[in-house]
Amino acid sequence: MQVNENGSTVFYDDMENSKTERVPIYRKMALTIREAAEYSNIGINKIDAMLKQPGCPFVLYIGTRKLVKRKEFEKYISEKAVI
Repeated sequence: MQVNENGSTVFYDDMENSKTERVPIYRKMALTIREAAEYSNIGINKIDAMLKQPGCPFVLYIGTRKLVKRKEFEKYISEKAVI
């Protein structure tokens, strides 16, 4: 494992001598529901329910797949006292 100058982590696969670069969650524009749950400490089911609400400001559809727009999600959470 090695960290690049841009903050991403490089993992080396010993079996194939290849490397896989992973971008840290705080540098991603869009998160999976699982990443958003890990990032915010909110449950996966709760985030999924929030994404299903009409007019959700932080949902991004890629076909039928739902992603969370990180910055809009952060703003939404910071403005709420209760979710």
